[in-house]
Amino acid sequence: MTDSLKLKPNAAARVLRGHPWVFANEVVSLLPAVFDGEITECRDRTGRFLGTGIYNSRSQIIWRRLSRERVVLDDAYLRGALMRAAARREGMSAFRRLVWSESDDLPGMVVDQFGDVLVLQVQTLAMEKRQQNIMALLDEWMHPDEIIVRNDAPVRRLEGLPLEVKTCSGRPWEPRWMTIDGIDYWLDLQQGQKTGFYLDQRLQHSAVAKYAGGRRVLDAFCNQGPFALHCMRAGAVSVLGIDSAEAAIGLARKNAQRSGLKAEFVVANVFDFFAAHRDAAWDLIVLDPPPFAKSRGALDGALRGYKEINLRALKALTSGGVLATYCCSHHVRDVDFREMIASAATDSKRKVQVLEFCHQPPDHPVLVTMPESEYLRGYILRVE
Repeated sequence: MTDSLKLKPNAAARVLRGHPWVFANEVVSLLPAVFDGEITECRDRTGRFLGTGIYNSRSQIIWRRLSRERVVLDDAYLRGALMRAAARREGMSAFRRLVWSESDDLPGMVVDQFGDVLVLQVQTLAMEKRQQNIMALLDEWMHPDEIIVRNDAPVRRLEGLPLEVKTCSGRPWEPRWMTIDGIDYWLDLQQGQKTGFYLDQRLQHSAVAKYAGGRRVLDAFCNQGPFALHCMRAGAVSVLGIDSAEAAIGLARKNAQRSGLKAEFVVANVFDFFAAHRDAAWDLIVLDPPPFAKSRGALDGALRGYKEINLRALKALTSGGVLATYCCSHHVRDVDFREMIASAATDSKRKVQVLEFCHQPPDHPVLVTMPESEYLRGYILRVE
């Protein structure tokens, strides 16, 4: 089933500059609801073909490009896209992102691999309608012990989709120990946050840990403790992890005990913690907060929050100390984050130098024409 969307004559649509999305207010008219979740073509105001994509009139993003060619979203297409995604990740760890949405020509589809278990997220109607085919292809391709479907992200409601969590086998997936980069974690892939573990920070855990030897470390927003545990294993003198979520702190303590690492973890609001410990000094601080900017309208407030927490961290570091600071919101651009850090450095009256520029790992590939595909950025800084 095919039909065409046509851009408005004066629309400054980003799709003309390579972006894979078209919004409802950028087209002359919407297609009938019968096309929701199906393949359509998109053309510019002159009728020039822009590509084949998936359509949903119930979403603000009505069209997401699959290809610049004419394609059909059938098993052959899905299999080919999965094979190309696998080729891009050849030689990577068995704990990785296998499919990253538009970056892998599968809009709204995410697959994370945890050894013999796959976690699937579907966030577009077209992929939802083909979910059973996708699961069958994943089973044929990877032969996993289980496929967990984590369709519980609120963004699904924007596509008119219900929230659900289930497994391919129909049996509950019980939490268990998994070893990631040499450290054991108690993972609940069916009910835990996101897909069960933040795979996008895996490479950063070791990147930060190499500065930890002989240092006193504070891991702020520690979640289940990977930064803290890697720093302790790397020879830190002491490590304190703090997070406001009691469940996360409970898991961090459990993980530390399992690995025989003497890191300490406490439940605390990070902003309040810095205010209450103004005289404390640390040699290495990790700031890995949740996204402060969940929408473009929240950007100004988010940048104020990022500046405040980074300013407090800069003031709490010893001379020669290291700050590893991250942002996981695609609404915060590189230039925004860097200007925020510069402003915090100025206010702290500290000399701050960049040791490392940090980005999301290669198993989360970034489309240069799609800023939304890049969401994780950070710096490892030396503070004097």
